[in-house]
Amino acid sequence: MPTHENLLGGPPPTHLPDDPGPREALAAGTPPAEVAAKYPASSLAWAQLADDAYEAGRPVESYAYARTGYHRGLDALRRSGWKGHGPVPFEHEPNRGFLRALHALGRAAQAIGEEEEHERCSTFLRDSSPTAASVLS
Repeated sequence: MPTHENLLGGPPPTHLPDDPGPREALAAGTPPAEVAAKYPASSLAWAQLADDAYEAGRPVESYAYARTGYHRGLDALRRSGWKGHGPVPFEHEPNRGFLRALHALGRAAQAIGEEEEHERCSTFLRDSSPTAASVLS
C-alpha cells in the first residue's frame, strides 16, 4: 500500500499547523472579536464568535461568523495538502477551529431554515471527523 494513503485506501489525515496565538488569546479571556481582528485567518476565533452569537440567540450572525471560519479553514486545509476530502482529525488540536466552524455553520444553517446546507455540513463533519461529529453535537 502506498505510504500516502490511509488503511482504507483514501487520502492521509490532514493536520493543520499549530497556531497557538489565537488559542492562547482566547484561553486568556481576550474577547473573540479582538482575537479575530488580530488573527483573521484563525478558524478558531470565528468559531468562537459563531458559538457566542448562537448562544445569544443571533443565528444569522452566527451563520456569518461560522461561514467565515469555515472558509478560512478550507484555505488552511488546502495549504496543508488537503484535496477536498479525507480525514481532518479532531484529535489534532489545530484542526478543531475548522471543525468547530463547520459544526457551527451547519447548526446556524438549520436555525435559519437552510436544511440542505445543514445536511451538507453535517455529512462533511461526520466524513472529516467522526469524533468531532460526536463531541460537538
